[in-house]
Amino acid sequence: MDKNKQISSLTPSKWLQWLIPISLGSAIKIFSCFPEIVESIYSTHTFPSIAHIQRLLFGWINFSIGDLFYAAFLVYLIFILLRILLSIIQKKFNWHNLKQCLLSTIKVMLWLFIVFNILWGLNYERKGIALQLDLKNTTYSDEELKDLLCEVTEQLNDARMKLGDSNYVYPKERDLFDMADSVYQSVKVNYPFLPYKNKSVKPSLLTEVVSYAGYSGYYNPFTGEAQVNTDLPKFYMPFVACHEMAHQLGYASESEASFVGYLAAMHSPYTLFRYSALFEVFLIANSELLQRDFWSGILNLRSLNPLVKRDRRLYKEFILGRKNNVEPIIKNVYDQYLKANQQQSGIDSYNELVGWVIDYRRKSGKL
Repeated sequence: MDKNKQISSLTPSKWLQWLIPISLGSAIKIFSCFPEIVESIYSTHTFPSIAHIQRLLFGWINFSIGDLFYAAFLVYLIFILLRILLSIIQKKFNWHNLKQCLLSTIKVMLWLFIVFNILWGLNYERKGIALQLDLKNTTYSDEELKDLLCEVTEQLNDARMKLGDSNYVYPKERDLFDMADSVYQSVKVNYPFLPYKNKSVKPSLLTEVVSYAGYSGYYNPFTGEAQVNTDLPKFYMPFVACHEMAHQLGYASESEASFVGYLAAMHSPYTLFRYSALFEVFLIANSELLQRDFWSGILNLRSLNPLVKRDRRLYKEFILGRKNNVEPIIKNVYDQYLKANQQQSGIDSYNELVGWVIDYRRKSGKL
């Protein structure tokens, strides 16, 4: 009797429930082994159409649909864990049910992997900006770093002076996101491979959580929305918006998204956006110089305009004010996620922006 039940349970439909996602997942992994094909077929043609549809569907909504999905998923996970805990307390725990729950979870994770990669994740395997601009994120000498910082510091001070005194009024969030949209309309004149349509940049609904997790923004691959942490200092938000919009254009690598965001901001007609991008480059580059040549880094800090020094202090206070015991755990998980997606430097890949800027400067002769 039990044997018959066991045999009858192995129906074709149940086999297909596993065969289909395993086959699709395997096909995706094989396809991802060929970056040139990923670039020419997926990133250049398939993904832009997917992203365009996502932004058409969700971009017009004022709040983040993706954040609601994340919140609902978190509530669902908590509900499942509470049910398991309650069954243990009531001594109704059933190993068979747990096995079925684990198998269902694995099946869901397989489909999430498939959907994630089709909607965006395959961009981790593309050739990207290195191919499009013939750039290399290579090592650079101390002299190249100092030379870069000399020009960045000069332009940073100049941009801050153009913004006016300490009473400068920053744009409202929605206006800032509209400005970010027009920034990408400007940069595509020189770089047609950066066509951005149907803006979908929004304030995060999870601002407090995001702040204490240590993130300035994030991209939702399931809805195509770019979320910006609006707790950030106002002068830093333009660069973050441009960075997240670069993710929307298919630049999955954090260093590439930062460089594309920098490129867009530096071609902007808005001084605030150029200032924000230069501020980010200065922070990363001078932090590295302090490790290589401490006193040269100190001299750079001293040469900053008083208003830039004030902004740097505000930024440091923001970061330090949100330090907590949970942040390192979350960042370690994200570090492993990035390494699993072809970013060998993990979370340190954000700092590779300097390498892109230096090589771009070598080729173009300008920031």
